Amino acid sequence: MQTPLIMSEGRCAVWEEPIGPAGVRIRERAVSDPLPGQVTVRVRAAGLNHLDLWVVTGAQRVEPPRVISADGAGVVEASGCDEWAVGDEVLFYPVSACWRCEHCRGGQQVRCSRFAVLGEHSDGAACELVRLPGHALRRKPAGLGWEEAAAMPLAYLTAWRMIVTRAGLKAGETMLVTGGSGAVGTAAVLIGKHLGARVLATTRSKEKEPQLRAVGADGVFSSSGFSRSVLDVTDGHGADVVFEHVGAATFDESLRSAAFGGRVVTCGATSGLVTPVNLPRVFVRQLEILGSTAGNAEEFTDLVRAADEGLRPVVARTYPFAEVSDALAFLDKSDQVGKVVLTM
Repeated sequence: MQTPLIMSEGRCAVWEEPIGPAGVRIRERAVSDPLPGQVTVRVRAAGLNHLDLWVVTGAQRVEPPRVISADGAGVVEASGCDEWAVGDEVLFYPVSACWRCEHCRGGQQVRCSRFAVLGEHSDGAACELVRLPGHALRRKPAGLGWEEAAAMPLAYLTAWRMIVTRAGLKAGETMLVTGGSGAVGTAAVLIGKHLGARVLATTRSKEKEPQLRAVGADGVFSSSGFSRSVLDVTDGHGADVVFEHVGAATFDESLRSAAFGGRVVTCGATSGLVTPVNLPRVFVRQLEILGSTAGNAEEFTDLVRAADEGLRPVVARTYPFAEVSDALAFLDKSDQVGKVVLTM
């Protein structure tokens, strides 16, 4: 029998109307025992992403109702599999897949025809209890608090796949991160430093520049016309890897910033889906443009291992679960450096 997708239970933050944060309400759902192969986790913290904002405004073509949040961490409450016991501290792999097709068997969950992100294509982690397959859990790194653990899954997995798997960043190389103050951007800065790279970042806010340096950025520039600054601080070499998730507003400057033979890896287009590309800038300078999204289960295992080795997510602000609409409204202002997290 096929294991069902994630089930959100108990008190849940449910998106019911496509009117933004106000369309999310706290609702009570039935609680069931885990089926064989499943585990029920009592959630201690759940992370919010801009994906949640797109869902609650109706931008993702998702039909309500939907429990939001891809990111969760908590304590096993009941177990229907041998791998996990009551009391184990865990965090969630933020992707659902069939786990049986050739792609899943080959470790490529992102290529599965049933690929789904929790809180978007299925119910999510902003709830009291989550019932999900045991293989979707990883042991919480002992050095992380609940809020830090809940900040990790989707944003840090997305950045990890972009930087490690797709772009192949090496120690000693230079990486430029556009939009460095957001959740994915901050994750990229931290992962780049963890891997031993020189990391540069851009931001629209002068007030965020010292915060990005405190996170680990070696240089921070304005989001407007940043390529000249990147070339200046690299003595004309440019960035070996450009971490791009902003889209139309920055893409040409990102191409200008890349070193000869550099890799430009992208996972987002928050400033616009369509952007003109100066093709000679790509082929004359031998650039690679790489697409990426989310990450595979083994990449998530590697990310959790990096957290055991000292990688620590940045939490900008926490909100009580009951104030989920306020948390989403704060996230919508883009005033933070790092993640916004709900505490249960």
